[in-house]
Amino acid sequence: MRTLHDTSTLTTSGWQTASPFYSRLVEAIRATTAAGIVADHTMAALPEIPETDLPKLGRLVADAVPGKFSLTGALDRRLLFAERTAALGGWVVADLSGQPHSTREWPKWASDQVELAEPDRWLSVAALTRDAVDRLARPMVLLTALYHPEWFPLPRFPLAISDLARAARLTLMGQVQLIDMQLGASLDDIVRRVDDEQPDIVGISATFGQHDLMSDLLDSLDQMPIPPLVLAGGSLTVRNEAMLLEQYPRLLVSRGAGEPTIADAMGYVHGDRELANIRGIGYRGAPRRGAVDHGRQARRTAVAPNRVQRDFLPELDLLDATFARNGVAQLEISRGCTSHCSFCPRGHKGSWSGGNTDQLPWMLDEIGKVADRHPTISRTLYVVDEEFIGRGEDAADRALGVASTISNAGFAWESSCRIDQVVRPDRDRTWHVERASMWRSLLGAGLRRMLFGVESGVTSILQRFAKDSTAEQNALAIRALSALGVPTRFTYITFDHLMTADELAASHAFQARTDLLLRRLPELSVEQIVDGITDTDFVAEHATGRPFYTEISYMLVSMECLIGAPYTRAVQAQGLAGLPDPTMGRVEAQFADWRIGCCSRRAQMWVDHHFALDYTLKSLEKILDGVPRRRLRNARVVLKDGAFRVLTGMVDLIRTYGPDIPDPGLDAAVVALLDAAVTELAPALSLAIEQVLPTLPSTSWQLLDREFTRWCDAEGWRLINANDPCGT
Repeated sequence: MRTLHDTSTLTTSGWQTASPFYSRLVEAIRATTAAGIVADHTMAALPEIPETDLPKLGRLVADAVPGKFSLTGALDRRLLFAERTAALGGWVVADLSGQPHSTREWPKWASDQVELAEPDRWLSVAALTRDAVDRLARPMVLLTALYHPEWFPLPRFPLAISDLARAARLTLMGQVQLIDMQLGASLDDIVRRVDDEQPDIVGISATFGQHDLMSDLLDSLDQMPIPPLVLAGGSLTVRNEAMLLEQYPRLLVSRGAGEPTIADAMGYVHGDRELANIRGIGYRGAPRRGAVDHGRQARRTAVAPNRVQRDFLPELDLLDATFARNGVAQLEISRGCTSHCSFCPRGHKGSWSGGNTDQLPWMLDEIGKVADRHPTISRTLYVVDEEFIGRGEDAADRALGVASTISNAGFAWESSCRIDQVVRPDRDRTWHVERASMWRSLLGAGLRRMLFGVESGVTSILQRFAKDSTAEQNALAIRALSALGVPTRFTYITFDHLMTADELAASHAFQARTDLLLRRLPELSVEQIVDGITDTDFVAEHATGRPFYTEISYMLVSMECLIGAPYTRAVQAQGLAGLPDPTMGRVEAQFADWRIGCCSRRAQMWVDHHFALDYTLKSLEKILDGVPRRRLRNARVVLKDGAFRVLTGMVDLIRTYGPDIPDPGLDAAVVALLDAAVTELAPALSLAIEQVLPTLPSTSWQLLDREFTRWCDAEGWRLINANDPCGT
């Protein structure tokens, strides 16, 4: 077979400075014909298409090559297979990263079906079997992300389907496309696209509050003459697994990390494995053609552990569009959690495992290229790890290394971790000094804010939540973080079904404490801060006087009895549990104290009344810097002040009613409290919004003005099921 040599040159004006990616792509296209000519319009158009926009690149290549082709592989090593003219014969195979083919980890199927003439080069002719050509074309995969724009007005980069896209493309099989409702698509758009393109596999990512959308989509797909193989995943889907499989016997439910599952499902289409060998699924019957045995029991396959799956990186197809809609960039660098909180049933997330950080620099470089096209968006990366620091003797060094890598790429960053990464009663002073030093160093490495799951300031509640922390530990950690200058957010569960009135009063008192948030003390050593946070005189001297609740991410949050959680089982044991609610993947439940239940229900209505506006403020805060960000933060504090006044009023009202016999008078009194509180809140919030608006870019101004107008026009109190169980 004839070989290729890199002797072509790019002479079209402007190409001298083009990315090597485009130069290699043009050279590969030239190699498909004897004349080696690429049309001028193709040459001109290519550099205008981002490397992340695989569909557009594919359409351009389709016009430029003489036969079949496949543009495949993940972003860091795109691979072009292109059929040559009949006179030349064979295929061109180009690794557009410029790395030799021999350095690629080829999938097993390609080992005896793709014969490269020059494997030590990035560009080679090759012989492909008929099955190889079929695998490059199939399966067609459409990955979908669901969304309620009326509840969450601003988007976030759809990490779930983007991770799956990378895993799917690494198989070098088929073609993968993504569609995200955050970016303007509707359910009807998704259904039309499936109907038009007839994908072999449809992946659906659904989280809390999206069950209605998923059900409508599954109904539509199930009624098609030849339904696609449907794979549904996400936190909500796992909670509702049994119900979904009962209603949709063809469905596959992804029960763990989706990357191995999507890769196996693609192999299943080609007969490489049986249904029972697809990792991490729940299933019942035949998912494609043929009759479905409705009586068949649901089955499960083993979930691949996180330590096996260490590539958590995404494809970036939708990042440009996310930024264009004032969204934020998200990345996962570790997966799983170090804790086992009783209210968290997400065993599908697995135990904590750090990802492969060696690949982080190139990924950040690619995100940076996209960010450069959106200069009004803050260069902040949201690392959505459940636990950023992790465990092990090298945890601090690893965290600092990751932080430095992100900072060196020109990004600030935010993430989440457990409070025991700050204070641990079982560790000595040396550990606490080293950990305080780590936090100060993280600030120097671009840390913009860190979310901590405090959840309560009452030890008996923390024990019920299995937080493995105490109220005093939480207090010391909050003091340490504030004195070190770490910008923080805290999640906090105000109401839970098993709490007593005394616990609620104690929780209210903790939220009101003014001895927790200390001034930033850069002039003091970490040793002085570690020693000082336990000294009452030190605390009194440096306290800001601000109540702790001003740092709680969402106020008045109630416990969700999520399906499968240990806390939910405790509620069931008390005879308080009711019917499942698939919308939130939870079980409806009564409160042990009817008074707290009454207040919790009305508190959720308060949360929902403000949710879209508060979410908008928080989302804009994420994409802006400087004065606009500070004023957005101030507006959120106004909402927190209003929420705390409501909580204070509720605690006072509870004291006036007995615990034994429910009295409808309490509910009426709480409604009156909410009415009065929102009336009192309106002038202060209006002033805060007026101070924010002039500082915002035009698109952000319009969005906030619209949401504030909606807030002003809203009447009454109702539930919208827009809870965010993770507090993110």
